[in-house]
Amino acid sequence: MNTDTQSPSTDASCTPAYQAFRILQFGFVAAPILAGADKFTHLLVNWDQYLPGIVQRLSPISGHTLMMIVGVIEIIAGIGVALRPRIFSHVVAAWLVVIILNLLMIPGYFDVALRDFGLFLAALALGRLSQQFANR
Repeated sequence: MNTDTQSPSTDASCTPAYQAFRILQFGFVAAPILAGADKFTHLLVNWDQYLPGIVQRLSPISGHTLMMIVGVIEIIAGIGVALRPRIFSHVVAAWLVVIILNLLMIPGYFDVALRDFGLFLAALALGRLSQQFANR
């Protein structure tokens, strides 16, 4: 009997926890990269509307340029989750807190802030699962 191979019933990749890790990892690679890239094309939405007026007034650069910088950060975060989910899942979680606080400064976007709170929790869950599965 070959002890180097595991039966499917003991293979960690068959566990629900590992599958949840991979689902969350895929989501937190794809979503930030797509949203970040869309900051340059505005195919999904005009992202500039999510920048509060006070931020625009206080920023030394234009709102659109600021949102393109946000896009670059999001693309880097998505790539980071692909390569180092144990670290970048927490970076994404922190980034989502910033996004939530930003959205709470804009009347009419509280529902989006709530959705992003759910994403924040999912990023934290990915971080916890990464402790066990990221080195595979």
